[in-house]
Amino acid sequence: MTALAPDSSTAGSGAIPTPPEPSDPSVQQRGKRIFRLALPAFAVYAGTTALHLLILSAMSDAGGPALSKRLLAWDGNLYVSIAQGGYAPGYSYADDGSLTGNNLAFFPLFPMLIRAVHAVTGLGWGTSGIVTAHLALLAALIVVHRLLTRLHGARTALVAIVLLAGAQPMALSFLMSYSESLFLALAAGTLLAAHRKAWLTAGILALLTGLTRPAAAAVVAALAVAAGLHLLRERRLSPRPLAAVALGCLGTPLYLWWVGRRVGELGAWFRIQEAGWGTHWDNGASFLDFLGETLRRGEGWVPVSTAVLLLALGCATVLTWHRGTWPPLLVYGTGIVVLTLAQSNYSHSKLRLLIPAVLFLVPVARALAAARTRTAVTVLCAATLFGCWYGAFMLTVWKYAI
Repeated sequence: MTALAPDSSTAGSGAIPTPPEPSDPSVQQRGKRIFRLALPAFAVYAGTTALHLLILSAMSDAGGPALSKRLLAWDGNLYVSIAQGGYAPGYSYADDGSLTGNNLAFFPLFPMLIRAVHAVTGLGWGTSGIVTAHLALLAALIVVHRLLTRLHGARTALVAIVLLAGAQPMALSFLMSYSESLFLALAAGTLLAAHRKAWLTAGILALLTGLTRPAAAAVVAALAVAAGLHLLRERRLSPRPLAAVALGCLGTPLYLWWVGRRVGELGAWFRIQEAGWGTHWDNGASFLDFLGETLRRGEGWVPVSTAVLLLALGCATVLTWHRGTWPPLLVYGTGIVVLTLAQSNYSHSKLRLLIPAVLFLVPVARALAAARTRTAVTVLCAATLFGCWYGAFMLTVWKYAI
């Protein structure tokens, strides 16, 4: 039997094969650092999501809609329908010939991401909408945690994202096929990039925010304040901050222009909003009427709780003006509050519209961060249980859209 010839590259030389080169240690260190920075957000997301869904399941009737159907309720189904079938070709009319709302009122970025998730994963359209919202929420928690760590320290940032994802009334909306989670991720990303002086990144994120919700006006205002403060400190005219603000201003006008061109009337989006949802700027008159009527008559748990909670969030926002808050965050959060309360949209939807504001959570987060750990944990647990229950109640018992 003939012996196999030794490998010519090693035979007789005693050479040892060269081991594979180790991976770049800097890449490993960077990966570990990213994981460590994102870990608090992952933990808060996992804990609050599990609690939200557990309470929602417990409060749902056995013969009622499935959990996924509840997470796709109302606007969630509209976003999925846009992703699946596109926008209406023009105005829509009721049987009596009157103008009514249609899906052109909803901004395009969230449906585009639903379509992308569906294409990449092969998941059903509804599931893709829910997954898109969850991914956006996880990104939002990571970015908000990083931003508030830079502004107020890691302990305050951790408390704040627990309040954000769990304790806020209607934080459950972040888990639904709604655009609030995406809006928050982009808005917080804009603020973080501005704080780090990554101006073009901030401008692009602000532009994308403007393609997500019209409340992006608050984001652009905050970016303009950040750019102005930077220019004042530098005492010279730098093009990057100005370019960032210019970019940020493009998002919402582009979509409004597209709707006007599609329908054939420049102000078409505003007419659709008014016809479908009665939404228009009224300087807060409808909100004040709601408060006066509700607090005077006190009829119904939902109106009363909504009025009280909105007043509490307003007071917390006022407190931030006396606590040394970073001006761009102050402008952003206050802008969201003003845009929500000064329009004539449904009063029982205002708590959902306010959940991306972040600002009014800062005083509570700072106070709890300064408290003893046992006190902070007790308050956070109680607040999170209430927030999760409140959202589940609104989704299972309240018969109107949230």
